[in-house]
Amino acid sequence: MISKEICERVLQKAASTGADYAELFAEDTLHHYIDLMGGKVDSVHDAQIAGAAVRVFLGLRSVMATTVDTSEAGLLRCAQRAAEALAEGRAEVSITLRERLSGDIHPIRIVPASVPNADKITILKDACSAASGYDAAVKQVTGTLLDVDHRILVATSEGLWTQDRQIRTRMMIQAVAEINGETQTGMCGPGARRGMELFETVDPASVGREAARQAVTMAGAGYCPAGVMPVAIGNGFGGVIFHEACGHSLEAASVAYGNSQFCGKLGQKIAHEKVTAIDDGTLPNEWGSINIDDEGAPAQRNVLIENGVLKSYMIDKFNGRRMGMPSTGSSRRQSFSYVPTSRMTNTFIAPGSDRDEDIIASIEYGLYAKQMGGGSVNPITGEFNFAVNEGYIIRNGKVCEPVRGASLVGKGSDVIQKIDMVGGGLKLGQGMCGASSGSIPANVGQPLIRVSSITVGGR
Repeated sequence: MISKEICERVLQKAASTGADYAELFAEDTLHHYIDLMGGKVDSVHDAQIAGAAVRVFLGLRSVMATTVDTSEAGLLRCAQRAAEALAEGRAEVSITLRERLSGDIHPIRIVPASVPNADKITILKDACSAASGYDAAVKQVTGTLLDVDHRILVATSEGLWTQDRQIRTRMMIQAVAEINGETQTGMCGPGARRGMELFETVDPASVGREAARQAVTMAGAGYCPAGVMPVAIGNGFGGVIFHEACGHSLEAASVAYGNSQFCGKLGQKIAHEKVTAIDDGTLPNEWGSINIDDEGAPAQRNVLIENGVLKSYMIDKFNGRRMGMPSTGSSRRQSFSYVPTSRMTNTFIAPGSDRDEDIIASIEYGLYAKQMGGGSVNPITGEFNFAVNEGYIIRNGKVCEPVRGASLVGKGSDVIQKIDMVGGGLKLGQGMCGASSGSIPANVGQPLIRVSSITVGGR
């Protein structure tokens, strides 16, 4: 994308007023979306994002400047702006870059841009048709097929010059069902760091039927009763509870400033001993995986909590300075226009030794939250409120009637101490995580777990 020689001159300009670290991040990203509504193509979107950011540090000060002009002259002007904003004066700097090949643990066989739109539309129509034909109660189906080809370059005053190419593909089907005047929505959205070969293992029709099944089930359900009770949370996207209520509080973006419920607790027991939580950007072809982070650091497997004990935070370079700790390969950004910071990749509760049937059987009366939805969380306090997209009452150790309108309310530091049973069937769920450095692809996950006591909102 940009030669080493140009990068060297840009970094030297960026450090010319005394910066002790300089970084150039450049990207060229292609986004492609196809939307279907009512079985017909509603829109086709193509977008390209290209530009660069120059960032400089001096102790605990940081300045970033951006540009869409990636010519040498444009990059030098950008570097000059960053240097002048950081400090006054002049420093002679000599920087020699060496290329580092990080390797690619996420092989792509069919680049989405090489596949005609007509073929993609056929795949999407198969999914939407299956959803529409699932049940007469299904009244509306929408679908999206998206692919992203994200190329990045990172060069730093520490001598690093490296590149990566990140291709991701995802299908999202949403169905709306109506029963007795009550409407409910179901959604299924599998994705991976793969090309169009994703659909050799993901059956589009199955995706459509799953979205429709959720919608029909919930449209025919009564309302969930409210109260404090044990809850079994399903595998896969159920991991959004840990991601939001605890994961963000383990990012250096919160910890470095004392804005986390887990500050100063390394080595301490913060969760039930059955809880081991991991953030792993090295999982091959997973939605949230990376080869390198957006500061050029190799992806890592970071054990955050092991048998209930806090072992690590997720750390980027700048916040690592505040904490006196090294980067954990956790720096991410939506695009060059965002300042990178510590973020999650594939974050999950590791499999345990409990059997799923024993988890359900252990609950005399409670809720089975099979599918979780969105919600909100305060990363400083860990207080959260999450919707349950698909829920069922558990009576006498058996899953009974479906219920809708349920929510889970609590505090992250409390709920991880009450996860007292962990199953063995780990599954990951795909999502987009929003924070100060923008919206990034991230996996959440877990096996089936039991929370011994939590507040359930309902009627």
